[in-house]
Amino acid sequence: MTAVTDVVLPASPDEAVSAFGDGSGVTVIGGGTIVMADITAGRLRPAKTMLLARAGLAGVTRDGSTVTLGAMAPVQSLVDLAAPVGLCAANIADLEIRLQATVGGNLCAGAGEAPRGDLQGALLAVGARVRSAGSGGTTTEPLEDFLANRGGRLVLDVTYEEPAAGAFVALDRPHTHEYTALAVSAARLADGKIRLAATGAGSAGVRLPSAEAAAADPEAAGAAALQDVNLHDDALASAWYREQALPVLVRRALAQL
Repeated sequence: MTAVTDVVLPASPDEAVSAFGDGSGVTVIGGGTIVMADITAGRLRPAKTMLLARAGLAGVTRDGSTVTLGAMAPVQSLVDLAAPVGLCAANIADLEIRLQATVGGNLCAGAGEAPRGDLQGALLAVGARVRSAGSGGTTTEPLEDFLANRGGRLVLDVTYEEPAAGAFVALDRPHTHEYTALAVSAARLADGKIRLAATGAGSAGVRLPSAEAAAADPEAAGAAALQDVNLHDDALASAWYREQALPVLVRRALAQL
């Protein structure tokens, strides 16, 4: 068993980036809602842990239509933002978790026995860009690219342009408790382009480009969405059930736009 031998508590973003380095051997704790449970259960035994509570990475700011979410911003601080981001945030877990869980942790969350990382879909829908540090220095890239290569990256903040309209719909069943078995986020951008994304349809949030291309016909868009996902069974729902539900959620999201 490996004990924690080094705990780092950076006091600024620069200190956090320096301490993180290329991410090798570093376990990052933001709100701790996922990592602390894994440590307690023995699934994770970090040798070096970095606590971000005092790193100056919290906050939600606006500059005109541009919204920036600090990596340490609590999920609860997002609930008043325009759809789909605000509605998605309000749907995550319960108030206790939302007050503790962070934007960065949500983006880095992977699928375990149940889907996690609900914000990924909403932020994909609004075309968010992620600023992160790690090997190769600090970079800013589309969320799609970050999610595909997030290992060894330290999230600093997320930026997006507030959409002209947004929608969020989720599969809500009592047996799922506070997890989201499947959800669809939709956004109409300022230029009129429609973006769609789903969570609970893979190991991370996923864009639905085939559905976007057919967005003028909600029925066709719902059917097309199945081309963009790799559905699976887990503790909350079967792949078959998600296959039946996803087209319905796409249609509902487009109707709300």
